[in-house]
Parts: sequence; C-alpha cells; structure tokens
Amino acid sequence: MAGTGKAHLRNTDDVLLRVEDLVVEFPVGRTGLKVNAVSGISFDVLKGETLGIVGESGCGKSTTGRAIMQLPSPTSGSIVFDGTNLTALSGEAMREARTKIQMIFQDPISSLNPRRNVRDIVLEPLSIWNRGTKAEQLATVDKILEHVGIDPERAAESKPHQFSGGQCQRISIARSLVLNPQMIICDEPVSALDVSVQAQVVNLLEDLKKEFGLTLIFIAHDLAVVKNISDRIAVMYLGKICEVSSSEDLYRNPAHPYTDVLLSSIPVPDPTVAVKKVSVEGEPPSPVSPPAGCRFNTRCPNASDRCRSEEPTLREIEPGHFVACHHPLFGGEAPVTVRNS
Repeated sequence: MAGTGKAHLRNTDDVLLRVEDLVVEFPVGRTGLKVNAVSGISFDVLKGETLGIVGESGCGKSTTGRAIMQLPSPTSGSIVFDGTNLTALSGEAMREARTKIQMIFQDPISSLNPRRNVRDIVLEPLSIWNRGTKAEQLATVDKILEHVGIDPERAAESKPHQFSGGQCQRISIARSLVLNPQMIICDEPVSALDVSVQAQVVNLLEDLKKEFGLTLIFIAHDLAVVKNISDRIAVMYLGKICEVSSSEDLYRNPAHPYTDVLLSSIPVPDPTVAVKKVSVEGEPPSPVSPPAGCRFNTRCPNASDRCRSEEPTLREIEPGHFVACHHPLFGGEAPVTVRNS
C-alpha cells in the first residue's frame, strides 16, 4: 500500500496546493515508539477543484488535513500553498497564511464557543484581523449567515446549543467563509448529521464553491457522500495513498482491492439488487508497527509474496487513474477479481 511515488502529481500553473512526501508521526508515551499516522504521501489540488480523501477510521485522512494547516506541523515533507511553503513558516506568518486556508471540523457543536452568541462567533475572525469597520464587519457577517441559511437576527441573540446539528455545521461553514479564503478543508463535515441533513450540507458546499470560487478538500469515510461532491478522489489506508482517480472512474472501475472493499460497503437502496461481497478479513494492523511491503497485504485476498516484501508505488494504469498495487483489479500483468456474488 504505497503512498510513495509521484506519478499522479500534475505539472500545471493551476495547482493551488502541492503536498510532497508528507510524514506525520506521534510519540507513544515514553516507550520510544511512534504512531505512523501519515507515511510519505503526495498529492495536489488544482484551483477550483474538490479533492476527496477517503478511507476507514485511523487511515490518517484527518491528520493529513490538520497537517496542511500545521495543526500540528508535520514531521517532514513539504506543503506548498499558492507558491508558499507552509512548513517553512512560523508564528505570525503562519497565522496569516491560515486566513487563506480554513477548516470545517467534524463535530460542529464542540467547535463553536458555547458562551458566545452565533453572530459574535462568525464575527470574531474579522475582528481579530481588523477587516473593515465594525459596521462593515456586521454587514459581512449577516450576508454570510444568509448565504448558509441562518437568520442573522436569531444568530445575534442565540447561542450554539439553541441550534440543531445541521444548523451548527452551517454556522461553522459561515465562520470559515468570513475571511474569504481560497481553500476550505472539510474534515468529515457531515458524518455526525442525519442523512437528509447531510445532503443539504453537501449541496450547500457545492453552491458556495461556485459562488465564492472555492477550492475544497473533502475528508470522509463514506464514499457515497464523497462521490457527489468530489472531482478527484485519493483513497488512503494506514497512512498511505493506494489509489487516485477522478470520481467517476473510481466508482465505475476501482483498481485497488481496498477501494473495491470500500465501494462494496455502500448500501444500495434497492431490494432487487444482489448484494456484492468482497472477501476481506481482519482489522487494520497497528500504525505503530505497520507490515512490510504493501500495508494491505495482511487483509488482501490477492496478496502474494511480492506484496509482503516490496512496497508498490503509484503508477498510471489508464489516463488519470493511478494505483499502488502489484495485482490491480485491471491494468496489471495478471489482473485478479475479488468480487463475489
């Protein structure tokens, strides 16, 4: 399961974010061991594009999003945003850079100050950075609140706990927009919401992306949600990237066995459709001691001795479709299919 390899990186002036060889490690108490949260991944995002990052819990996708924001700073690697290497910044320079990259967190309620009314929460970034007069700031806040479907008058007198989870996520989105950023990192923004509300928030993000010219990174474990909003998708497993493709290509023709597992887990709302099963067993290995070779080899039905000793690198198997696998489901020397009815 390789995150190594840069065949999928694009050489164009439209690249807004370029991450190369990103490594994030955390110490395990005083044991001298470390958690390999992110292990040398690379990817890029074009201006106006939405990159979806998917994978099961613990794969490192949220850590990747926080590392871009330098929360905390990565162990190694480079993160170049709009021509500036964020890993070389510190202090006030990094704080100012974060005004161009905002983040929406997974739990909307806990990310909002419970002691303040909603209008003040959304207003705070403008006050901190002294953007405009007080009257101009209030006008901007009211306009943004209206954009996300929150009544400004109610927001002026109500605190976060007086709003539903979906409304709190809209408030979080408003707060992220108020400084007019170029990019927003959405860290599982709908996972805590009801299905009907998820659709509302996803549609809202798509509308705001068009209206404000935003670039998005959409992090989620639910491929069904990611498909509807992403232009390109990177699949992660145990700190590595295993497949990168356009959204349509990935869903139509997955190349990595792990991607196939994720797609097979999406429920189909049709009782007449036969359930497709993929043969995969066991739990992900510990990120403290990941296996040699491909990190998916302990669970992959296609694993060979080569998979247990040699780490695959990302390679292009069809235009715009990249996979890190010695035995991809198509495009390899010996394609293997693991789908069973």
